[in-house]
Amino acid sequence: MEIILNWLNQANDFLYTYLLIGMLLLYAVWFTLKTRFVQFRMFGEMVRLLGDSTGKHTPGERHISSFQAFSISIASRVGTGNLAGVAIAIAVGGPGAVFWMWVIALLGAGSAFVESTLAQLYKVRGKDSFVGGPAYYMKKGLG
Repeated sequence: MEIILNWLNQANDFLYTYLLIGMLLLYAVWFTLKTRFVQFRMFGEMVRLLGDSTGKHTPGERHISSFQAFSISIASRVGTGNLAGVAIAIAVGGPGAVFWMWVIALLGAGSAFVESTLAQLYKVRGKDSFVGGPAYYMKKGLG
């Protein structure tokens, strides 16, 4: 039993240390190229949309602003682990760690755009609101 657990531990270490990180970076570069650098190309549009007010909707309609949606999205992506991880990376890796975190974040923005786009394309109307997410777009998009 200990041999199996040791083997599973080694396989897990390999997958999460080398394979997963490499695949995420490759997909981030691929999404960036396929979307023609959307995270840079549409930066001005993003800033413009975040500034839109909530007063542009009909009375009685439930509505959240672009900034409120952005805040919810950031809150769901950034947690205490991310903040502690940045501090540890700077302490261990020095100032160069900040550069590489920025590079990976800018590439990862392409992946986040694709993920958010798929969530919007494959969301469905629920009882009181829309529902969706990775499980929905994998089920509907991949069949």
